[in-house]
Amino acid sequence: MIDAKRLLDELVGSGLAGGLAGGLAGGSLAGLLSGKNGKKARKFAGSAVKLGGVALVGGLAYKAWQSYQQGQAIAPTAIEPPPSGSAFLPAPGDPQGNTALSVLLARAMIAAAKADGQIDVQESQTILNQINGLALPAEDKAFLFEEYGRPLDIAGLAATVRTPEQAAEVYTASALMVDPPSPPERIYLDALASALGLDGALAGQIEATVAVSRTG
Repeated sequence: MIDAKRLLDELVGSGLAGGLAGGLAGGSLAGLLSGKNGKKARKFAGSAVKLGGVALVGGLAYKAWQSYQQGQAIAPTAIEPPPSGSAFLPAPGDPQGNTALSVLLARAMIAAAKADGQIDVQESQTILNQINGLALPAEDKAFLFEEYGRPLDIAGLAATVRTPEQAAEVYTASALMVDPPSPPERIYLDALASALGLDGALAGQIEATVAVSRTG
């Protein structure tokens, strides 16, 4: 059985999912963690260690949701978890809910990483090596290998979402992986927003929140 919380924390904190996206564009995890994206990757890695992956994604989604509801512009601020008891976090006594949300967000991140679709055998092997090199149990690595090998299925991903708040979190997790989105990634995000039933203004607010939080 996979450790879903640890898996998501590793995806967000190590930059692996972003490394997958970089690999699909001919880059690598090492490239993500250095150069122009290095500061951004390290910032989110630090926040993931402090908050955990679920709280980080949920906090960004909650911030975007609140700004969307209130018609406010996004200002750079520290990433904070959503309020206790909000629909953006499972209840403290609900480990199954926490596991399910962690798996859902991990799948959203991996889906976004595959959205570009430009990959050759060498790049694929590099990504698989990155997964294999993570300090994760064999079950968690097997989950990543399986998810990475699946065809992109936006409708299937959206069908597992249970609440509007989860929809915002899934979109947030995907938006974290594309900065800025390539044309195929833009198509993916638009299709995901449609499948999730997200209002276009809310989707835009989520992307703006993610972008501003990278520099906050």
